[in-house]
Amino acid sequence: MKSHLLFAIHYLELGGAERSLIGLLGALDFSRVDVDLFVYNHRGELMKMIPPQVHILPEIPEYAQIERPLKEVLGDGYWRIVLARLRAKWQFARYAKREHPKDGSAIFSYVMKNLVSLLPPILPQKEYDLAVSFLTPHNIVMERVRAKKKAAWIHTDYSQIDVNQALELPVWTGYDKIVSISPDVTRAFLKVFPLLEHKIVEIPNVLSPKLVRERSEIISSEEIEKEMPREQGVVNLLSVGRFSAAKNYDNVPDICRRILNDGFSVRWYIIGYGGDESLIRRKIQEAGMEDHVILLGKKENPYPYMRACDIYVQPSRYEGNAVTVREAQILGKPVVITNYPTAHSQVRDRKDGVIVPLDNEGCAKGIAVLVSDREKQSYLSAFCLAHDYGNEAKTEQLFSLL
Repeated sequence: MKSHLLFAIHYLELGGAERSLIGLLGALDFSRVDVDLFVYNHRGELMKMIPPQVHILPEIPEYAQIERPLKEVLGDGYWRIVLARLRAKWQFARYAKREHPKDGSAIFSYVMKNLVSLLPPILPQKEYDLAVSFLTPHNIVMERVRAKKKAAWIHTDYSQIDVNQALELPVWTGYDKIVSISPDVTRAFLKVFPLLEHKIVEIPNVLSPKLVRERSEIISSEEIEKEMPREQGVVNLLSVGRFSAAKNYDNVPDICRRILNDGFSVRWYIIGYGGDESLIRRKIQEAGMEDHVILLGKKENPYPYMRACDIYVQPSRYEGNAVTVREAQILGKPVVITNYPTAHSQVRDRKDGVIVPLDNEGCAKGIAVLVSDREKQSYLSAFCLAHDYGNEAKTEQLFSLL
């Protein structure tokens, strides 16, 4: 008899957690499970990559308003949701004035605290064997889904964000299991919520090497070279990810300038989108890097660009477990990542990648060393191609949650 599973996620834009969900769904044994997927807002390039065996639940209008601009939400008549979100902003502002958090992560808990009671139940006539909330905040699956077991995923490094523990703890406590994507992510989470250790299960991001390689061949090298031209003596660096503070792209122009000043010819391409784009463009201009740091924008399929680059760089301030790093390794690319807190759980330094300091000067010198060492690049590439980075079998751990 098949188990009935529900997965819930905000949307399916191009992001690491979203691609991880697609990988997980694609690796499931559908002879053992029936899967429903509830996407709060049916937007994003990855919607078309949902496996055909997965039943996509219809969009519920109230859920689609959670992250839309308030003016649009009000214009469509959802005034109660507007009031709830405004109340959440006011409460978070009071919290921020009192606690001085280093970022705005806690606001999502306030939004859910005020909003969740206004959201209709999700398929109330059905009780699932397992309901999975794949991204925070996790209040929705906790309060709006009927299931025998419930699990919530951790995708971020809790040592790098500020949360309101009093608001979050009751939500996490309500889940039967909490799924962490790496040992370092687990350790950081338990420093904030030590009482939840007994609920932790570790399941890494699920990736299919076959899918990554197939999609890397969809666009020809000639087409890619129109955007990422090859030039004699110039090393093409590539980074992929949202334009957000976590990815540290605002420091890339200065890092690139330092590499050039050390006498190395590089061109650094960035694929992505997000709220920090204007900041990054300003930093490019300030550093005089218009010809050397190029924003390629949003790409539905970043893999041909990964295949074409010389070195893949993840310059992040912090990560849970960067999906793009593993994808680049699958494609046999020399990988450089900064020494963010979870870096050593992702890369074996000098074996299948290089870990460089997070500060701009150290990062630039570390990249320059690899740029100058073709033999090391070849070694890293060969090591990655010789090893299997696929982990579809890890989906078997999902059944332990049942």
